[in-house]
Amino acid sequence: MNAGPAPATVAVVGGGIAGFSAVRELRRRGYAGTLQLIDPDGLPYDRPPLSKAFLAGTLDLPQLELAPRGWYADNAVEVVTDTAVKLDAGHGTPALTLASGGQLRADAVLLAAGARARRLPLPGMDLPGVLTLRSAADALALRQRLFPGAHLVIIGAGLVGAETASTARALGAAVTMVDPAYLPFERAAGPDMARYLHGLHAAHGTAYLQDTPAAIVAGAGDDALTVVLAAGAALPATTVLVSVGSEPETALAEEAGLQVHDGILVDGSGATSQPGIFAAGDSSRLRNSDGTPGRRFEHWDAARRTGEAAAAGILGVEPPQAAPDWFWSDRYGIHLEMAGSMAGPGRTVLRGEPGPGFMVFRVSPAGTLAGVAAVDGGTAVRAARKLIESGRAVDPAQLQDPAADLRKMARGKS
Repeated sequence: MNAGPAPATVAVVGGGIAGFSAVRELRRRGYAGTLQLIDPDGLPYDRPPLSKAFLAGTLDLPQLELAPRGWYADNAVEVVTDTAVKLDAGHGTPALTLASGGQLRADAVLLAAGARARRLPLPGMDLPGVLTLRSAADALALRQRLFPGAHLVIIGAGLVGAETASTARALGAAVTMVDPAYLPFERAAGPDMARYLHGLHAAHGTAYLQDTPAAIVAGAGDDALTVVLAAGAALPATTVLVSVGSEPETALAEEAGLQVHDGILVDGSGATSQPGIFAAGDSSRLRNSDGTPGRRFEHWDAARRTGEAAAAGILGVEPPQAAPDWFWSDRYGIHLEMAGSMAGPGRTVLRGEPGPGFMVFRVSPAGTLAGVAAVDGGTAVRAARKLIESGRAVDPAQLQDPAADLRKMARGKS
């Protein structure tokens, strides 16, 4: 990649971790041009705590912000509190139309608007008390409805659903989860870790039903809802949270004629099909080397890395090397971390017993470490991530042995 002149102006749409990481990386790399960040919520804030500490009320909005307020002035980043409603790809000088009526022209535009909560085609989705959780405002609305005597029905047992169940139980609400999966999280964490995680729900009083919703209907009282399941059961609820994944925000890209396939298609430096326009985070999807759409990642670390890669792409320099997928979850007092892939071919190696310190490794047929999932094992996961990156063959007996130091294995000194 040959670095040409840096664009004189850059506009970033979206104040999540991808957009913020991009502006931070641009300044870190010495970019001295005009830099604007557009988001209807204003200052960028962190999303992972929305289903945990922020929902519980132990963290407030200023504490969610990704940088101190003075950082933006110190780094000459103009935060534009507005919504980009149209993108004109132009001929190398894209232009953004804002909801307020203004227009921004920039030599480079980064689309990092993230994703919206997926909605189900169910009767009753628009009833009061039927919520989704993607923003701080969503979390505040949900928090007001979680208290002793409330009954939360969560449709979807993925990451956000499970974390919300844990927080709601801690706030005293009764919780029932509904999901078609027999063992949620099995593909992401492997069956052994998934069974442990699933058991935490029952251990903390969260009911789980393997089923699918057919409708949500209003009852007699203001807070009375009923979730009707396909198998015929009817679940009373004061609040229903629909947590069934997300859909990428691609409207601007589609209207501007960019290539989109369940995400804005990009290369490793975030470049889209239009010169001068880049994309990162949950709204983007990496093209494979053969041009076919690859996997769309929806985790915090992936958004951070793609934001930094797009910053490099905007400057015309090589992006950072790709890293194994990594994400975490907090629920019922435990901290879970996962890296790499637990779903590929190979064998599973267990270290310890289910509970704090429990680790599950996925070893590829070639004998390298493909993935890891661990409870309360942050240091070990960091070492395991290095092992995954190294592509070095691993000894399953050492992985299984709690006394074997993964940090030494990662350094090739075991």
